[in-house]
Amino acid sequence: MGGRDTAGEDKGRVAAEQVAAIVARARAAQAAYAKWPQERVDEAAFACGWAIMKPENNRLLAELAVRDSGLGNVEDKVAKNHRKTLGLLRDIAGVKTVGVIAEYPEKGITEIARPVGVVGAITPSTNPGATPANMIVNALKCANAIILAPSPKGYSTGEKLVEFVHEGLAKVGAPGDLVQLLPAPVTKLATHALMRQCDLVAATGSRANIRAAYSSGTPAIGVGAGNAVSIVDPSADLADAAAKIARSKTFDNATSCSSENAVVILAPAYDAMLAELAKQGGVMLDAAEKQKLARLMFPDGKLGPAATAQSAERIAQLAGIGRHGRFFMVAETGTGPSCPFSGEKLAPVLAVYKARDFDEAFALASRIYDYQGKGHSVSIHTRDEAQVRRLGMEMEVARVIVNQAHCIATGGSFDNGLPFSLSMGCGTWGGNSFSDNMHWRHFLNITRIARVIPEKVPTEAEIFGAFFAKFGR
Repeated sequence: MGGRDTAGEDKGRVAAEQVAAIVARARAAQAAYAKWPQERVDEAAFACGWAIMKPENNRLLAELAVRDSGLGNVEDKVAKNHRKTLGLLRDIAGVKTVGVIAEYPEKGITEIARPVGVVGAITPSTNPGATPANMIVNALKCANAIILAPSPKGYSTGEKLVEFVHEGLAKVGAPGDLVQLLPAPVTKLATHALMRQCDLVAATGSRANIRAAYSSGTPAIGVGAGNAVSIVDPSADLADAAAKIARSKTFDNATSCSSENAVVILAPAYDAMLAELAKQGGVMLDAAEKQKLARLMFPDGKLGPAATAQSAERIAQLAGIGRHGRFFMVAETGTGPSCPFSGEKLAPVLAVYKARDFDEAFALASRIYDYQGKGHSVSIHTRDEAQVRRLGMEMEVARVIVNQAHCIATGGSFDNGLPFSLSMGCGTWGGNSFSDNMHWRHFLNITRIARVIPEKVPTEAEIFGAFFAKFGR
């Protein structure tokens, strides 16, 4: 019989006590902050937004992220930090999140915004600046406090971001303890203790983190895995589609969960679309090169870290491939564990499928999502609105992205109406509790005051009239 793991219990107790002290400071700060008027709350949220958008801060954070994580590239992270935060600030400008936010006299209902309290934010190494900044702004916009649990590779970026945030909060007279992060090194014990002790868990990152968030016993908003498929049909502007797919596939070395991982091309457009992708720097690998790439990316059949968020040039060096381009393409027919290129790759590598018609393209995309990525999003390049509508009605995804660069559009864009976010809910299909882009509304409670209104009781005829006429009583 095995004895008790007293050493493990002691470490867990110490971690829980350390986290409890941090949470206590956050609760004290939030209790005072929750009494602030909307105007001052907005000032605090915008101060946090400027903390990452300020050009010198932005660049330093991007450089730290790439240096210490080894993922992505500086210029794209600068663009992401700026664009995602600017879009978020646009989305929250003028939004009421304090006090009475709606009145419905005809229903006798008054809605009052209430904070959730202390948010525990689990953030990934792929976006160690933009994702926590997004969560900080959303949390503070709704009069909450927030504690970050960054990934180890992203810790230095998170630490510097919080330093900049504290400078911004000081300017508007807000307590620095509204935004904190767990001390380094961030351990699983500390992260799990934070999940148990906070009021709401907002989790982005590995599947293990998401499962832990949902099983923590604390209300959680966690997101599913990405593995976006893009369908291209003959009616599309193929040159435009190729340019957008290439841009999305290569942006920040494909760190985004929304980057296209597979393209399904209908047969009449197949050769022409491959030619357009080649013009955009796509290199179709032969069978031997594909095997070399598979050995690098999928040791033991599972996605490994070697190629994650690396440039195509670096991947070519590591895999021993003698050709170079902006991104690599591999021809694929199957799906599932025996065809690892059908899964999420987090690298500038695109699986290419050929489909006879839209029915087969739909079926292929569905099989890919049955393997990985169900619930996240699908994109289509087409002029056929019926195909778009069918995807929306039948594909088990929360977003259908039409004629856009997928990773640019899915998390909100200035030319579509989705909320700016770096965390996309995948609904019950992806094992999530929500199917929206994570945004400010997920960081609020709403209290409803209900008053007496004139009674209105419907007759049976009003309710069942059509039913009785068709089926009888």
